[in-house]
Amino acid sequence: MRLRAGTHPYARIGLPHVPGAEHAGTIAAVGAGVESVRLGDHVAVFPLLTCGDCVECRAGAMEACSSARIMGVHTWGAYAEYTVVPESNVIAVPAGVGPEEAAALVLSGAIAQNQFDASGLVSGEWVLIHGASSALGSLTAALAIHRGARVIAASRSAAKRERLLALRAEAVVDPTDPGFADQVRGLTGDAGVGLVVDNLGHPGIWNATMEVLAVRGRVVASGAFLGGRVELDLLRLYSRSQRIVGVRSGNLRSARRLWEAVAEGFRPMIDRSYPIAQAAEAHRHLEEFANTGRVLLTTADEDWAPAPHSPKNRS
Repeated sequence: MRLRAGTHPYARIGLPHVPGAEHAGTIAAVGAGVESVRLGDHVAVFPLLTCGDCVECRAGAMEACSSARIMGVHTWGAYAEYTVVPESNVIAVPAGVGPEEAAALVLSGAIAQNQFDASGLVSGEWVLIHGASSALGSLTAALAIHRGARVIAASRSAAKRERLLALRAEAVVDPTDPGFADQVRGLTGDAGVGLVVDNLGHPGIWNATMEVLAVRGRVVASGAFLGGRVELDLLRLYSRSQRIVGVRSGNLRSARRLWEAVAEGFRPMIDRSYPIAQAAEAHRHLEEFANTGRVLLTTADEDWAPAPHSPKNRS
């Protein structure tokens, strides 16, 4: 959405451009030497492309590669009818998982799992997820619950907080409420939360969050769409042995761990799906911040048909 509008804080595109990052589909062709998948296999595509040879890539931290590119952002992407990707970026989709679920999982799930890996998520600890109604936030909250955490889901929207009850978190809260800190302390027996995932970067929410971060607590940031510059009390940080961890994206290692959870029954929260011919309508839905969970485009043959009385366009 932000990329199309030209307001994405981390990327600028030139036109013409084909967007679309995370995607799933059916193998239509394979190159020489490909052995892990065959024609007709159902797969999801992890859309982060890297050099594969730098220190970070060799360490498995491909998200830190200086030449990392995201399909649909830095290259043409998945709104096309076909994509060409490295074999290593293709993940076989297990039976019982449809293409919409697979697309919703493949990047956001890897990011969420990498956040937990980097911060050392512990089963049973209190976890606060900000922006829990977003595609990434809802999946992060759901995965933390699946991993055994006691999750507090936070959203500034009353309507979205109501829909977030479906996640079965311990509590759903408004982080801008003046009583937010007291509410979190009450839930946690005054101990505070052990882990916070904050992909917003909102200064006011950040300050309230640091008030409820437990001793040895960790804050993970994988985005800063609502500001990015916040105050940091270093005295409190070091005296309480707290940590702040930046996680740029997921990687193939975290993606594989995510799909282990999928095999155990983990699924994403999906807001709604649109046929790709209605992509503009899907973008309008996102621009209105009306979604709770992932919004998807489907690309079955019939979904490429133009709307009645409109010219045929398959680009």
